[in-house]
Amino acid sequence: MSDPPFDLSELRDKLPEFNLGAVKWLVLALIVVSALLTSIYSVPADSEGVILRFGKVKKEVVKPGLHMKLPFMIDQVFKVPVERQMKQEFGFVTAGVTDRTQSPSTQEEREAEKSMVSGDLNAAQVDWVVQYRITAPELYLFEVRSPGETLRDASEAIMREVVGDRTIDEVITIGREDIQIEVQEKLQKLLDDYKMGISVSQIQLKEVNPPRQVKPAFNEVNEAQQEQETSVNIANGEYQKVIPQAKGQADQKVSEAEGYATQRINEAEGDVARFTAVFAEYLKAPEVTRQRLYLETMGEVLPQIGNKMILDKDLQQVLPLLQLNPQ
Repeated sequence: MSDPPFDLSELRDKLPEFNLGAVKWLVLALIVVSALLTSIYSVPADSEGVILRFGKVKKEVVKPGLHMKLPFMIDQVFKVPVERQMKQEFGFVTAGVTDRTQSPSTQEEREAEKSMVSGDLNAAQVDWVVQYRITAPELYLFEVRSPGETLRDASEAIMREVVGDRTIDEVITIGREDIQIEVQEKLQKLLDDYKMGISVSQIQLKEVNPPRQVKPAFNEVNEAQQEQETSVNIANGEYQKVIPQAKGQADQKVSEAEGYATQRINEAEGDVARFTAVFAEYLKAPEVTRQRLYLETMGEVLPQIGNKMILDKDLQQVLPLLQLNPQ
């Protein structure tokens, strides 16, 4: 015995009545909520927003804060961290890096970008950091494709050029500051030519070493140079110690000689003045002056000749007067 046929009319009677007006209001509510959700956005404090309306960039830049835009992807907002100090590392990697353009991803890439040749054909391994800020968000986003990769390539090219113009000693020791300044100037000029909207804040050289294969020999050369500099410094110290002392002694001798010469001149001039005065008196009274000079001279000479005995020429007995044995 077969089952009776299925009756659709009975099923329609059992279903609730469909309310078309409620569905319309529900769809309208969903549209309104979606419009609100896609039209409200915020820009962080360290960023600025660039708006694209139908794919065309609007001239005004959106400042940090809460803003409204046209919903349903009519307006697209790109947030650029213009106040953030950003950096790229070359030859090494910092732990916890999230930006793939900040550091090379593999050890092979790090070794490749840090290996360079100096101007005197010596190999060197150079690690450095580029610190920069985004100054023109619109240019940074849309003027150059992959600005992070472009910045890395430009930085590496400029660094190789500058290192290739210097000797290995300049790169490792005395020329580091000049290299940093020159790389920053040339890199900034190249980025300006590309219109990338980036300002280079600083180029910082980290470790600069010779390749591992020649590092022991290079260290020996450095030690020899340091010993040479130490010896030169010791010699210069002795020179600075002895030469000023000798100069001081020479100046002292010269001063003593000049003082003695001045003294002798003054004495001679005094003698001349005294003689002139005596001679003038002598001309006035020759006999008196002659007698006075005689007496003065005898007064100076006689005290120096010891005991003196004046005898009468007619004296007969001289012996009793002589003290032959004063004891």
